[in-house]
Amino acid sequence: MTIDLSRLANSPRVLLETTLRPLQGERFQPTGFPDLGPATYTLPDGTEMLLVESVQSVANRMEAVCWDEKAEDVISSLRGISYVRVKRNGAVLTTSLLEAHRLNSPYILEGKDKTILERLKTEVAGMEIGPVDFRRLARAVAKYDVCCLLHGVFLPKPELAGGRLRLPRSLSGYIEARGVRPAEYGGVKHDRVDPSGDTKRGFGHVPYHRADYVAERITAYFNLDLAQIRSNGLGAAAETFLIALALFKIRRFLEVGLRLRTACDLEVAGDLRVTRPEGFVVPPTGALEAALPSGIAACAKLFAKPPVTDITWESEKPKKAKSAKQEGVEEAGEEEGT
Repeated sequence: MTIDLSRLANSPRVLLETTLRPLQGERFQPTGFPDLGPATYTLPDGTEMLLVESVQSVANRMEAVCWDEKAEDVISSLRGISYVRVKRNGAVLTTSLLEAHRLNSPYILEGKDKTILERLKTEVAGMEIGPVDFRRLARAVAKYDVCCLLHGVFLPKPELAGGRLRLPRSLSGYIEARGVRPAEYGGVKHDRVDPSGDTKRGFGHVPYHRADYVAERITAYFNLDLAQIRSNGLGAAAETFLIALALFKIRRFLEVGLRLRTACDLEVAGDLRVTRPEGFVVPPTGALEAALPSGIAACAKLFAKPPVTDITWESEKPKKAKSAKQEGVEEAGEEEGT
């Protein structure tokens, strides 16, 4: 099945948004940060705002909704795309699609199996000095994980062009709430055996405080950078596939990926609106999904053969720190010429 993307031909971006609401009740649990707590902020007009889900988290969630946990593979319509699969003792440990830093996962680049590191070194050889050839980098990244062209990747390894290899996200999204108020409550962890026990060790009654939020409006925003996708220089077929894949990820995330936390289960409360370019309508999920297999086939030459690259995880043991005595003996040996 083909989809009509002709209205995007002269547009540098696709900007989308949709209204969300709690699936039950009014309260929802925001994302939190260890050194910050809930990410609240105030607009110049005094409106209280809250970041419900960050750009980084939404990117990871758009990856996750394309993964089939039972099959330990991508969903059927995406079979054939490139990614790295990490195995331990013959079982799937993780993949580049599920790792927060994608190809830069320590399970891919920091283990004893140097397959991906060595292949990337070959692909980007010659970029150690001078400007990075981003088209060549995009082609190398697409070979091992094409989704990195949507969600970005940073490869700060000195062996890879001096640690300067970076592709920014061409697909990003976040969720924020407007007109928020805290809904504070709490509870007690009961100890029916020893209510007065040592709470520092987990015994006794332990009271705790929680704060959810209510909001006038919750909105999910998405930004697809078409100019960046075209700048990769991978050809019309790859551009069409990446755009279709990005729109599919947005649709699928909104349909099946909005249970963000135990107390933050959201649903779409309106249409997926396109604010730029004017007149473009996002195809329905079914049409986008039906177009993916032919898009993958058209891009097959860009992917590794086979498209899923298997590596084995085994940690490299860190070198033991030398004692002061050992260092002294070695220095003495060097001075004596031994």
